[in-house]
This record gives sequence, structure tokens and C-alpha cells, in this order.
Amino acid sequence: MGGDHAPEEVIAGAVAAVRDHGVRLVLVGQAPRIRRELDRYGISGEIPIVHAEESLDMGEGALASWRKPRSSVAIACHLIKQGRASALVSAGSTAGVVATARLRLKSQQGVMRPAIAVTLPTRPRPTVLLDAGATSDVKAETLVQFAALGTAYAQIRLGLARPTVGLLNIGAEPGKGDKVTKNAHELLANGRHGIRFAGNVEGHDLLRSVVDVVVTDGFTGNVALKTMEGSVRMALAEVREAMTGSRTAKLGSFLQRRQLTDLRDRLDSETYGGGVLLGLNGTVVIAHGASRARAITSACVLAYELATGRIIDRIRDQVAAARTPSRLGRLMHVDRDGGGDKAEETEKAVETGPDDSAGTAPGMPAVQPSEDRPHDAANTPPDGAEIGPRRSEPPTAT
Repeated sequence: MGGDHAPEEVIAGAVAAVRDHGVRLVLVGQAPRIRRELDRYGISGEIPIVHAEESLDMGEGALASWRKPRSSVAIACHLIKQGRASALVSAGSTAGVVATARLRLKSQQGVMRPAIAVTLPTRPRPTVLLDAGATSDVKAETLVQFAALGTAYAQIRLGLARPTVGLLNIGAEPGKGDKVTKNAHELLANGRHGIRFAGNVEGHDLLRSVVDVVVTDGFTGNVALKTMEGSVRMALAEVREAMTGSRTAKLGSFLQRRQLTDLRDRLDSETYGGGVLLGLNGTVVIAHGASRARAITSACVLAYELATGRIIDRIRDQVAAARTPSRLGRLMHVDRDGGGDKAEETEKAVETGPDDSAGTAPGMPAVQPSEDRPHDAANTPPDGAEIGPRRSEPPTAT
């Protein structure tokens, strides 16, 4: 139900993901509207539906997670906690999706803050940038952990055993930047985190593929990402105008149409599926609010690849490897014996509100995670669900 063109374009993309890529999906939202759209494709009854009366509006922020406890995003998160789905895909409000997912799914053990990872269209292979907007105020230890999250993501997304990591800064020298980036550089450069650190990278390096993963805070990353998106759109518009400005130019563009098509596809954000919210007990893919069917299909395929690649386990291993007796370990809000830093816990409580670890949300039934409950109880869907029998590989909630 989220996005500027929902639910029509979202359902069209979901149908393509099922038919063309074999992705198993559950559609979460207003059941009557979803059924009408599915009837148009002759696929009604083949894709399970879970009814959700509420949905997050595109203009809503983080507080929407409390105002609408039974939104489609909240119920999709509930399905993940039950083990009924492996991943969530949404084109809704980024702030609303992030806040709801953090509240319902909770951070993985040892993860201080989640991060949004996006893929940049660089050559010879794409580059991962994080954080792209989930956490604006960070500490040096948080950036080290972002490097661990990005490493795990690049291993699956890019197929790299040991991806290189760069720290976005105003200069390549180790002494450049503010206090946070200087301390993060020192922590990453000590080599005791299991991270292949390549040093600082600058803004002009973002599209040069000098490293596999670029790490920064959410404010800087979001500004950088949107600046690049605007630059790419302007460049494509200039190329289009130049290639159609005269008969000779049109003839040249006709002869080069395959190369031009490849360039357009490589720079088109709809081919990358959107950003991935890393660090939670569930995979969350956030597509662009203006996503059309093609972008939704890419997002569903991306969610499927991450779930089958066991991204949650990869992150758990990377975070464990990045933990040291330094400040990083002491500042974790959850440590291995279940304790945590009180200041960090207090800060998190202010951001997310009362604890929801037992799976109980306002207006929702109390359900424990499936691994702690009998198999038949875990299969009990929320009220109004129209979902088929449980399968060995949970589908993606869209």
C-alpha cells in the first residue's frame, strides 16, 4: 500500500516477480483492493493476501509507527517475527518504514544502530554506500559497525569474499575530518575488526569504484546519494538532448542504441531494487517512493536474494568479529551475556519508545517468535489473514 503509485504499480511488480523470477510473496494491505488488481492479471488466489486496514501515508514520519499499530508495514513485520515471511519490501515513507521495522523487529544482538545500504552504479562493479539515511548522529564505533554491516551485505550482493571498505571524508589523509571520522579511521585502521579497510575516500571517489563499500553517517550519505541521483538525471537528459538535436545526431544514436540502452539501464535506480535496512532481526528492503512496477520487481528479487543468502547470519558473524575490548564493545546496547550500556539503552528507549520484545504491539495479538513456540501456534496468522499453508522457505511480505 506504500508508494506514490500504490497499489497498482506495486502489485504489478509483485506479479512480475512471481511469474518471471519465481519469488514467493505475501501481499499485505487492503484485501478487496488487492483482489481487484490481482483479478486483472488472472492470478487471483495464487498470491496469498494478509488484510491490513491501515497504511502509512507518504508524508508520515517516525511517529506513524505508534499512531498506526496495525498498518500494512507493522503486520508485515509481525509475519516476519512469526516466521511466516523472510523479508519485507515497501515503497512507503522511509521514516515510517524504518521506525516501524525498528520497533517491531528490533536490532540484532550487538547492533547499535541500523543502516540503509544502497548500491551505486559504478564500474567495473557496483559500490555499496551506507548509511543512506537511517542514523544521522553517529559515534566512531557506530561507523566501524556500519563497515561490518556493509561487508556482510557486499559479500552477498556483490559476491565478494573480502570487500574493501572506505570511510567517506573530506580528504584522503588519516588526519582529515572531524573528531568522529578521525576516531573511526583509527579504529578501522588497527586491523582487529575483520574488516578490509582501505582508508578515507572523498566525494569524487563515490562513482569511481575505488572501494567496494563506502561508510558514512546517515545525514552525509543521504545528501550524497540524492546529489548523485540528481546529477545522473541531469547527465542523461543532456545526453538525450544531444543525441536528438539534429538528423546526424539521431542517426548516430540509432547506430549506438544498444550501448545507450545499456547505459540507461545501468544508471537507472529502478534496476537496483532500493535500499536495504541492515542490522534488524529481519530483512527490510525500502524501494523509492516513486517506484514503478519494474522497481518493485527488482526490490522483491533483491529481498529474495538476501534472504536465501542468509544476510542476518552474515551480519551476526561480522558484528561478532568487529567486537573488541575497546569502546566498541562497551558501547553496544546488548552484549553477549544479555547486558548493555545503560546510557545506550536509555538513548534507544527515547527513540523507539516502550519495549516490544515480546512481540506485542498495540492492537495486535501477543505472538512469540516461531522458534520459541510450537509449530502449529507459529502458523496462526493475524486477524483477517488469507494466507496459505506454511512452507519451508518463508515468502517475502510486500
